[in-house]
Amino acid sequence: MSSFEGWMNGDETAKEMLTRVLKERPFLLIPPLHRVPLRVGNIVEIVGSSPSAKTEILIQASINCILPKEWKGVHFGGLERLVIYFDLDCRFDVERLAQSLRHHIVEANETHFDEELFLSCMRRFLYVRCYNSFEFLATLKTLRPRLQKESEANGVGAHFLMIDSISAFYWADRASAPLALAANNRKSFSFHSVVETIVQEIQKLLQVQPMLLLATKATVLGDGSFTSELKRLVQKWSSQDASSLKSSSASQHSYREYMPSIWQVIYSLH
Repeated sequence: MSSFEGWMNGDETAKEMLTRVLKERPFLLIPPLHRVPLRVGNIVEIVGSSPSAKTEILIQASINCILPKEWKGVHFGGLERLVIYFDLDCRFDVERLAQSLRHHIVEANETHFDEELFLSCMRRFLYVRCYNSFEFLATLKTLRPRLQKESEANGVGAHFLMIDSISAFYWADRASAPLALAANNRKSFSFHSVVETIVQEIQKLLQVQPMLLLATKATVLGDGSFTSELKRLVQKWSSQDASSLKSSSASQHSYREYMPSIWQVIYSLH
């Protein structure tokens, strides 16, 4: 009997099914996302304006992933797994990650800092910086061999794929002319085809190595143009301070989706 026929003819209760699924893809209770029922294979988009701490959320989630559950009798509650962090904004501060990791170690050890633990955790954080969409795409295409090598070296697999931020190259790609890939110019790499290929590569990667994907995205105003909004803010500047101006602007304006539809399709597949 083939495996397919065995699956079709199998008899499994709901309890047995849930036990099997939760064992294969358990929930990841990772601060600061521990209130959200996430598991390996899910895709989460974190959307917000520039000062809304999107990167900080990724840093804290990374720390709780690379920390061990227990080390030398001290409980840390981490997953002890690899994190792949794509820095597309090119503004990631590694020292901020190291400082926060040291704080977690000292807090759990009651003022004692363990250098060996710190280095072990940092080795599980795989950092990749890309300066344009083509570098990002090329890295995705060659990521599986590197991920396998790192998994063998560290003895653990990857649980998190983080992209900060998925919209980093949006405006530059839209403004650029299509790049011809063939001498006869029958095919070109347009803005939409770049995003489509990136999504396809991410899907292939998640099929081979299921991970929780966290992607940040900056917001844009949804009603009115940027120019009209800027003029309105300038007119009100003389009568309001910066803090009240910021809050009033946020409350009066909604945000709109601007990424290509192919990026939205990725959510319906997981």
